[in-house]
Amino acid sequence: MQRTLKQTVNFEGVGLHSGKPASLTVRPAPAGHGVKFRRTDIALGDTTVPASWDAVEQGPLCTKVVNSSGVSVSTIEHVMAALAGCGIFNALLELDGPEVPILDGSAAPFVKRFLEVGLQSLEQPVWAVRILRDVEVSRGEAWARLSPADEMQIDFSIDFEDEAIGRQHKALNMANGSFVRELCDSRTFCRQSDVDAMHEQGLALGGTLENAVVVEGANVLSPGGLRHADEAVRHKMLDALGDLALAGAPILGVYTGSRAGHAMTNALLRKLFETEGAFCFVRCTAEQAARLPGAGVHLGEMPQVA
Repeated sequence: MQRTLKQTVNFEGVGLHSGKPASLTVRPAPAGHGVKFRRTDIALGDTTVPASWDAVEQGPLCTKVVNSSGVSVSTIEHVMAALAGCGIFNALLELDGPEVPILDGSAAPFVKRFLEVGLQSLEQPVWAVRILRDVEVSRGEAWARLSPADEMQIDFSIDFEDEAIGRQHKALNMANGSFVRELCDSRTFCRQSDVDAMHEQGLALGGTLENAVVVEGANVLSPGGLRHADEAVRHKMLDALGDLALAGAPILGVYTGSRAGHAMTNALLRKLFETEGAFCFVRCTAEQAARLPGAGVHLGEMPQVA
């Protein structure tokens, strides 16, 4: 069955790119509602923005969705990953500005509050997107692919010059609580040179050593160091889950990414839904639903750092 939150939860922080205060309220929603954002700071017009692959305005730094009236919400990938990773299919997310608060740079604060207030089942079956044949996109050395499988899996590889990151690879079956246990506390990361360049362009003004892993060569500049030796690739997998959640339903298939980012994952979804015979929607059996991301998760599975 579909799920939503038992109670409303609130988050306060700053926007990663604006550096301005940001408030997010996540409310329970009925079966069939899906995930939607609403801008409470806009008084007139259509202020609801769908969390959908075809509403994405592609960019390299974050995931941004825009409605037909031009109202937008950006940096949605971490909260989307938290919703998907907890198996929450229906929610209304209200924002008092254009950007979701970055919090600690991971999905853990969202996951923790969701599991603290608890989830409720709704009397409607879960539908999933079953991948029927390979679909792939590439740009230069980067590529991403969706392949058939009975369960959702993510396989990701990265390769950075900085010794503190280097080459990393990780693969996970996303069944049950894998996201909560393995990925949710992994923070966004960047190089100090990237931070300096973004600041010069007026970007990432809310970024600090407390909400991102910042590296320079072999050194990790953020206090406390890494939460995982391979935190960088884990965060890339976190991002991928959040971006894939914009499909509007869980995916039964393998996502494989190499040096891929937000824009490429969205391009992959666009190609999937444009390719005849590449997918179908299926009503999940009880057995299939029990193997989806978030099925059966509980607060005790949260990493201690969160």
